Amino acid sequence: MATVPQPGFAAAPWVITMTLLAVSALLSRLSVPAAAAELVELTLLANAQEKGAVCLDGSPPAYQLRRGFGSGTRSWLLNLEGGAWCNTTEDCSSRRLTDLGSSKFMKPIEFEGMLSNNRSENPYFYNWNIVDIRYCDGGSFAGDAEGQDRNGTKLFYRGLRIWEAVVDQLMGKGMDNAKQALLAGCSAGGLAALLHCDKFRARFPPEVPVKCLSDAGFFLDVKDSSGERFMRSIFRGVIHLQNVRKVLPKDCLANKDPTECFFPPELTKSISTPTFIRNSGYDSYQVGNVVAPGGSDPGQSWARCKADIGNCTSTQIEALNGFRKKIIEDLKIAQHKSGWGLFIDSCFNHCQTPFRIAWHSPISLRLGNKTIAEAVADWYVGKDHGVKEIDCAYPCVNPTCSSQLDL
Repeated sequence: MATVPQPGFAAAPWVITMTLLAVSALLSRLSVPAAAAELVELTLLANAQEKGAVCLDGSPPAYQLRRGFGSGTRSWLLNLEGGAWCNTTEDCSSRRLTDLGSSKFMKPIEFEGMLSNNRSENPYFYNWNIVDIRYCDGGSFAGDAEGQDRNGTKLFYRGLRIWEAVVDQLMGKGMDNAKQALLAGCSAGGLAALLHCDKFRARFPPEVPVKCLSDAGFFLDVKDSSGERFMRSIFRGVIHLQNVRKVLPKDCLANKDPTECFFPPELTKSISTPTFIRNSGYDSYQVGNVVAPGGSDPGQSWARCKADIGNCTSTQIEALNGFRKKIIEDLKIAQHKSGWGLFIDSCFNHCQTPFRIAWHSPISLRLGNKTIAEAVADWYVGKDHGVKEIDCAYPCVNPTCSSQLDL
């Protein structure tokens, strides 16, 4: 199965053009600064081959580190990059020829949103040590195996070793002296943040505040409109191909199939570290691939619904709200955990934390009159003893959804 793209609710070209023009005009009216995002140098992991901590193609993994300043010199934010998964040998073989499978194709990405050093854009974390760990294993930084494709070319499924080796190197660069830390990630990286949360916490002394954040990483094991379980088929392939059992909760493995233990509803049961879940109840990736994948939509009725919710039939609205209801039900454990945070909006979106407009701007979506950045900051410092915001279901409409791009 080919690497799955990450679609939103796609619009026709003229709709996209008009949306961009509208957002551009709104930005102008609101005087949102159009400052260029910061480009941070790419660092290749030292001695990667010796540790077996390599990308799919055997090249060294990479990360981008921007040093903190001022009061943030001993504060650390690690972000795990996302980018779906590869669950077959053929898929991983193709992926090794891209920046999601090899550092040979990587270029520095711009730091914006939660990674920005601009205080107006990133009011709480702007001066922290910020690390973006690039994703090149195809298994949410969880696997430890190797194989070969049909041509005999070796494939390295070493996400777990990459994760451990990068953290080791960062510890040697000052993170061992951190006074506070946050592990974050979006999409496949958001899943990885959940997988590694408690062990990341264990790398620091008990008196050091350490928390985790998963953005658009709360994937569900549900049937699509044709009766198939898309995410289960993806995760089952990843687990068997990449040997991810080492990172799965032992209490879950004792009673359930490993595939089930890879899903966030099970992972959150065993996580003791305070964690913030940012997700849409109508997550565009899961709606596009789980609720109504292209292969189950021969008449293109879902394509019209995804382009404009006003085109959705009552049956489609029922399916969308059924998906949202399942997310809310599976998050009840997080709702009742002390020190945890929730920001579950009802906009059609996926990752939000890496983007300036979505993270903190005059046109960002809001819950409880807070942007995602404000909600995360309040949760991190313990203000109001937890931030747990859940948006209403359609046809109730959050007016701040309509003013932002689907990202």
